[in-house]
Amino acid sequence: MSDDSALKSAGILASLEPVVARLLDRHLAAAKPWFPHVYTPWSEATDYDGPLDGEPWRAGQSVMSPAVQDSFTVSLLTEDNLPSYHFEIATRFGRDGAWGTWVHRWTAEEDRHAHALRSYLHARRALDPVVLEEQRMAHLSRGFDSGRPGVLHSLAYVTVQEMATREAHRNTGKACGDPLGEQLTARIAADENLHMLFYRDLYRAALDLDPDAAVTALADVVCDFRMPGATLPGFQERSLRIAAAGIYNLDVHREHVLLPLLRTLGVWDRTDLTAAGDQARERIGLHLEQVERNAARFRSVFARMNADGDIGV
Repeated sequence: MSDDSALKSAGILASLEPVVARLLDRHLAAAKPWFPHVYTPWSEATDYDGPLDGEPWRAGQSVMSPAVQDSFTVSLLTEDNLPSYHFEIATRFGRDGAWGTWVHRWTAEEDRHAHALRSYLHARRALDPVVLEEQRMAHLSRGFDSGRPGVLHSLAYVTVQEMATREAHRNTGKACGDPLGEQLTARIAADENLHMLFYRDLYRAALDLDPDAAVTALADVVCDFRMPGATLPGFQERSLRIAAAGIYNLDVHREHVLLPLLRTLGVWDRTDLTAAGDQARERIGLHLEQVERNAARFRSVFARMNADGDIGV
């Protein structure tokens, strides 16, 4: 980052800190404590092979469809990469003052997601635990880098990402066919929703602080958005099955993430943009049109996959 960019980022962080403090207070008042251990069906679990000399995992033990298994795998391995996400936001936002308090609180809340998911999935024998651990090691060894150049881009990314993750968790639970799994993913989605509300309202303040730069950063993120699990082994094949099952696809991304987010941020209603901001807003509009066209095209592909039994929903 250049000296000018660093100075600009520092100025944005300082200007937004009072908003961070206010939103942090609101978050702490709204957040409800919950405990991962209560979502694990301990009484139904059995020992695995190894020191306990239990039963090895076999594919037939899982009652979940391949698409749901894929979605749980992507969700869990994404949540596992928390150390990299913490490093990313701590480096960008800092560890002092209200920013630092938020960074650590966010990390503490996010940390329970992987613990809860892994215990539940192991107890249900829903996934191969050996393959899962091998994939966890491979994924975390790569780390995570959003590639975003500054504070506004980082804020825009986490705003979109938290909303997308909320939808992915919620829809995975609805599709899994297990009331306990649905309760767990709904609980995780509730955390993601509160995190999204924090970042969304913070970004609304950033739009007021520097409208052109904030709309431009948002356009860059929206038009090139990738989920944080995109570097997972086999992600493309998995994401196709997940999309075909309706758990998370372009329709979900457009209708339940981008459109409500842009509407709530008031992007279309701003009258304080210069030519640069208007061009960025136009890019967002053109991207939404392209997403809609791509979604329609994929719907026919998914219909064929469902008809051929290629996704196992």
